[in-house]
Amino acid sequence: MSSNEIPTREVARRVFAQEFNDAGYTFKESDDERAPVYVLLPTGESANRIFLVGTLTEKEDVGEDNEYWRGRIVDPTGTFFVYAGQYQPEAASALRDLEAPAYVAVVGKPRTYETDDGNINVSVRPESITEVDAATRDRWVTETASRTLDRIDAFDDEGNEYALMARENYDLPVDTYKDAAIAALESLEQADELSA
Repeated sequence: MSSNEIPTREVARRVFAQEFNDAGYTFKESDDERAPVYVLLPTGESANRIFLVGTLTEKEDVGEDNEYWRGRIVDPTGTFFVYAGQYQPEAASALRDLEAPAYVAVVGKPRTYETDDGNINVSVRPESITEVDAATRDRWVTETASRTLDRIDAFDDEGNEYALMARENYDLPVDTYKDAAIAALESLEQADELSA
């Protein structure tokens, strides 16, 4: 295998739960069956991996024969669901050992599936789950709000192919995510006032 064939790990995108849960459209950049699958974020970005930080509010082993952990992780805009089983042993053991509530950082792959009534549900298959402190969570919220607002600023650029795809595939006003990002930042300021 030559050096230019080594697959590079995709950048893990920071995204709030509200936007992530609206991101039901997936695509590949090539016809190769091993090509990575991307989820299209409504603000006009492709994500093969995501990075999130939030509060693990509950966890449950929903597996029948083998352990299969479901975690519910909340950020200021909504809820992420993460699922980890035998193919994600590190993440599964982290979920097993963590006590909710706890702040956690998760890097993982977006997964979509269609429900019986035709809705698309989005979840995360975690590669890693790490307990973090409140300061790390706050930094993630600040940085994710900044990235979200940057994506929205670039949404109307003519050459922004993912924004064009988002327009075609989602009937979602991007201002919704702008409002969510600003509200997330305001929630940090209120929390700081409470602890001061």
